[in-house]
Amino acid sequence: MIPAWILFAVIALVFWGITGITQKLATNGISSQLSFIWFAYSMIAISAVLMVIAPMHWHVRPLIFWLAVGGGTLNGLGALTCFVAMESGGKAAIVTALISLYPLLTVAFAVTVLHEHLTAGQGVGIVLAIVAAILLSMEPAAPPKLKS
Repeated sequence: MIPAWILFAVIALVFWGITGITQKLATNGISSQLSFIWFAYSMIAISAVLMVIAPMHWHVRPLIFWLAVGGGTLNGLGALTCFVAMESGGKAAIVTALISLYPLLTVAFAVTVLHEHLTAGQGVGIVLAIVAAILLSMEPAAPPKLKS
């Protein structure tokens, strides 16, 4: 039997995979700011439904509250800058692939702040991810225009 977390991770993968296309198509027709506002409205709608169908314990320690608010704020700012990157001419395949390397920062913080350790294989994976990011960001030179 497949663990529930894998199922949810695959569903998130599908949602986020499709998101790169919808974000690019949206920013081709409207500004990144307006696209972000519609993104925020959809998050509010999802949150409202979640509040109704999943009763929650609202009393949490202030630190936990502010960590959640900070995480949501950073997530929103990341989404906004993604919309701006796409609106500014970034290709969906490249922008989405580059921003999907954010776990490298998480790993760096986990190693330095939480004192977690990496295996040699994980280190090789990080190096390969950085090489992939460099290769993805390299655009071929435009062919020279012929003078008539």
